[in-house]
Amino acid sequence: MKKACDSLGRACFDRCYLQILFVLLFLPMLYACKTDAKQTANTEIDTTGKTEETIVADTAVPLPAKSRTALYLDSLGLVCISEADSSIAVDLMYTRADNFTGKILYEDLHEAYLHPDAMTSLQKAQQQLKAEHPSYSLIVYDAARPMSVQRTMWNAVKGTPKYIYVSNPAHGGGLHNYGLAVDVSIVDEQGKPLPMGTPIDYLGKEAHITAEEQLVAQGKLTEAERQNRLLLRRVMKNAGFRPLPTEWWHFNRYSRQTARQRFPIIP
Repeated sequence: MKKACDSLGRACFDRCYLQILFVLLFLPMLYACKTDAKQTANTEIDTTGKTEETIVADTAVPLPAKSRTALYLDSLGLVCISEADSSIAVDLMYTRADNFTGKILYEDLHEAYLHPDAMTSLQKAQQQLKAEHPSYSLIVYDAARPMSVQRTMWNAVKGTPKYIYVSNPAHGGGLHNYGLAVDVSIVDEQGKPLPMGTPIDYLGKEAHITAEEQLVAQGKLTEAERQNRLLLRRVMKNAGFRPLPTEWWHFNRYSRQTARQRFPIIP
């Protein structure tokens, strides 16, 4: 009987010993496996996140490359209007042939540029316009203009009565050739230009700002169109621009004399 009890006790001891040994040997391994699995899961989650970001980046629409002329204007220290203030609309009229020359003058330029001083003032004008009419926005039709384009314009009107509307490049050109002039109007919330009495680039007396009340009396300009011109002039003048008497859309940041004394021309 004693021998049987001793055998039974030894068997129980052996079983307990094996259980303890199992716990001591395999529990750390089990914990390590769980830790590795957790890290693997985290890695998979992180990897999935990174993959999604990569997919988003890969499928994003790339920005169009700038034209050679745009890069050239960048190199001169001029400011791209759309990059400085994306709320200002841009529609360069000389990228199309429906202008007074009948030719495309900007073959590779679709961005509008200004001298930093003029750009600062244009932003102020936009801010005032938005403060008065939140649904309105300025729209730029022409800004900095290389002298090579100015020569093409001059040749189109030279020897005609319309020469008065284009600065002679032989006399230093105009403020566009310094990046200090802008041709601008106003669009509504749908991007439609407000009526101003004449199209942009109209070379005639109806575009002059010196006799607008008479034009209204003659039925060549409506009172609403005159008020739209007055709104445009007010926000532009308050921002530091000077209107041009013969073109309701044209505004200079400085006088021609100041520009020649202080700023380089755009070749």
